[in-house]
Amino acid sequence: MSKDRNLVLLGFMGTGKSALGRRVARLTARPFVEMDAELERRAGRTVSRIFAEDGEEAFRRMETELAAELGRRQGTVISCGGGVPLREENLRALGANGVLVCLTARPEVIAARTARSRKRPLLEGGDRDRKIRELLAARAPFYARIPVQLDTSAADPVVLAERLLDVWAQQE
Repeated sequence: MSKDRNLVLLGFMGTGKSALGRRVARLTARPFVEMDAELERRAGRTVSRIFAEDGEEAFRRMETELAAELGRRQGTVISCGGGVPLREENLRALGANGVLVCLTARPEVIAARTARSRKRPLLEGGDRDRKIRELLAARAPFYARIPVQLDTSAADPVVLAERLLDVWAQQE
């Protein structure tokens, strides 16, 4: 794998971007950045509060600014928020020096993985399963633009991390 290119994990919430990103970063002794956590740190507020106080559009602007910044880094494992692919400019910025990988999972797996989380503003209030399916359907064309797809529904995290390392190495 190139020590200069980033590994950029994209996809819907609950697909394993953060968990797998941390694992790969540990295995390679590379820096790890979770975009949502970094945005929270910079804003001094949770993503849910940013959504509630400033709205989704303001959050997306912050996300785009961070994507541009992270796209200039080297050798970093980046876990993106689920909405990052909604803006083509984010994919361009992150892909300029990164290997883009879209993690996927079946809706019922995502529902189980996100069931206890209170940090998912787009799933709050109402039928979570329905919201997951609707958001997945709406975002499917955006996720489909990412050439490398990896289903995390049933595979072991150790195996998935090895597959990500292989993809990263092959994309030098």
